[in-house]
Amino acid sequence: MSPAEPAITPQIVADHGFTPEEYERVLAAMGREPNMLELGIFSVMWSEHCSYKSSRMHLAKLPTQAPWVICGPGENAGVIDIGDGDAAIFKMESHNHPSFIEPYQGAATGVGGILRDVFTMGARPIANMNALRFGAIDAPRMRHLVKGVVAGIGGYGNCVGVPTVGGETIFHPSYNGNIIVNAMTVGIAKADKIFYSAAAGIGNPVIYVGSRTGRDGIHGATMASAEFDENSDEKRPTVQVGDPFTEKLLIEACLELMASDAIVAIQDMGAAGLTSSSVEMASKGGVGLRLDLDRVPCREARMTPYEMMLSESQERMLMVLKPGREDFAEAIFAKWGLDFAVIGEVVAGGDLTMTFHGEEVGRIPLEPLADAAPKYDRPWVRTPPRALLGDVPGGDDVGGDLLRLMGSADLCSRAWIWEQYDHMVGADTVQRPGGDAAVVRVHGTAKALALTTDCTPRYCFADPVEGGKQAVAESWRNLISVGARPLAITNCLNFASPQNPVVMGQLVGCIEGMAEACRALDYPVVSGNVSLYNESRATGGGAAIMPTPAIGGVGLIADWTRVMTLGFKAEGEDIWLVGEDGGHLGQSLWLRELHGREEGTPPAVDLAAERAAGDYVAGLIADDLVTAVHDLSDGGLLVALAEMALAGGIGAEVEAMNAGAAFGEDQGRYLVTVAAGTELPAGAVPVRRIGRTGGALVAGIALAALRAAHREALPAMLHGAT
Repeated sequence: MSPAEPAITPQIVADHGFTPEEYERVLAAMGREPNMLELGIFSVMWSEHCSYKSSRMHLAKLPTQAPWVICGPGENAGVIDIGDGDAAIFKMESHNHPSFIEPYQGAATGVGGILRDVFTMGARPIANMNALRFGAIDAPRMRHLVKGVVAGIGGYGNCVGVPTVGGETIFHPSYNGNIIVNAMTVGIAKADKIFYSAAAGIGNPVIYVGSRTGRDGIHGATMASAEFDENSDEKRPTVQVGDPFTEKLLIEACLELMASDAIVAIQDMGAAGLTSSSVEMASKGGVGLRLDLDRVPCREARMTPYEMMLSESQERMLMVLKPGREDFAEAIFAKWGLDFAVIGEVVAGGDLTMTFHGEEVGRIPLEPLADAAPKYDRPWVRTPPRALLGDVPGGDDVGGDLLRLMGSADLCSRAWIWEQYDHMVGADTVQRPGGDAAVVRVHGTAKALALTTDCTPRYCFADPVEGGKQAVAESWRNLISVGARPLAITNCLNFASPQNPVVMGQLVGCIEGMAEACRALDYPVVSGNVSLYNESRATGGGAAIMPTPAIGGVGLIADWTRVMTLGFKAEGEDIWLVGEDGGHLGQSLWLRELHGREEGTPPAVDLAAERAAGDYVAGLIADDLVTAVHDLSDGGLLVALAEMALAGGIGAEVEAMNAGAAFGEDQGRYLVTVAAGTELPAGAVPVRRIGRTGGALVAGIALAALRAAHREALPAMLHGAT
């Protein structure tokens, strides 16, 4: 230990996020006391963000395999076969804590990080998505947070040249002290040209490329594994700063090098920066690494090894090259104006060794950092069943209720958000934001990918198992609705403290429900992320978010010219309901928004019925029998009908219905339109004609009034008093 280096005290250990028991494990793994550099490395690698120590044993329950899955969880992103030698590569990740502290940079660097996860594997990114959760709009700082996050997503995605094509946004007071910002990227690569992260080849050079290392983001992974408190603003130095123009150069340089045979392994420097990238590459390859930290390109003077290894500066990659290919690779990165440095080599054994100024400053066995990191079976309790909804409020003015719902925070138009995103760059966006799923053409082919993000946290809070099933099922329905074959999902599991048995029970229940739905729908999980400790003492004593297992779904459309949309196409067409008649108002938006009650059970998810209804609608689309399709979810039948009417500029005349039929959120249902007089084929799925398109009214309310309420609500909410 250097004379200038502080002794490792119990307070320093605690400040690095260790329990006393975990520090004893560090001592046992090292066979001695660690120095500050080694302690910092253990700290970030054993954080929840990097080790998944509270969730690993439960994540193993998720189905991850299918004939079309090329690479499931464990790499930078998931990979699926989409035919013709093409592969889709995608993942979703969280940037919740940084975005709450500094919304613009937190959201922007979330986009940058997920882009790197995808192009690290050899894919050209073709689309970005997001899943956002904010608190009550009049909560302290909330308008500032909404505006900053949206600007950050747009600022980074627009500049880097990847379209942001869709997503979802909801508001609820449980997010007042801890917002959720999940970013998803999808890319395309050749199935025989996928790049992986396992280092190999003793003596092969280890290469650093991209931006220089600064002091931004140090201990970001540890900060993302702790709850907020009244001192959270002091954590601003742990928020990274992004540069989308450098990211664009990095994408092009990496893809150019990937066209050669020079790369053995490649990994982005994400959470925990140089530490996580080097540890993951070496541990996956079963080799050691030696790093010469004098060679790390730094943008700030007198950076220490501790700062270099833990910095989360953005737009950086680590790779292992074949020997003798250094000059070839360096020329490519020089052409793109990016730093390139040989900072080490692959070595035999199982240690990560670091030198600085000619001296060894750290040596850590890799196994306890990675595969042998702590894994906990946390105590958990099953969420108790909710009481059934008792008395149902009156709902005689169905049209008036519809008008109010269409202007509510969770159902109003998100145009104010997505109009700030460039969703057309690249010229391959087939369906813009606002539909059931975004659709992006696979460039130069007839194929397209359909993309969606979904989750209903109020269902997950009331019944985690049913909520987990519903999140997966809704994403499946959204892909079916645009004519896609659902193939696989990524996820981002956002929960509060796993040390709370109630919260841990929510996590376990949601995973159980997700797993059940994925198996029933042949819809495997190929990548994902877990974000825990999403709660804040600063908002009044342990305020936890609702469980939010966000699902990112990807499906394939064989011919993009046959994509289905939700807008009515012509007057005089028949409107059919596919699926059971509704009536379930427990946990519905109608009950919450119009009557101030968050009560009852969420709607049950019958996965056999869900599968049957989806397959039935997919058949209707394939046989050209339908002109518009929309799944039923938040707000129920009448809200879905209004959304179809607004999208097409055509009203609807439908049968009279009570509040349950109009706004019940029963699952496994779709609305479709067909040419007048067309009879839908009989089958195992209930179908019923409920009305006809035409006129300028929906439920007695003028389309113009619905449009004004729908379009103007969010800007009005956001531009009130800050």
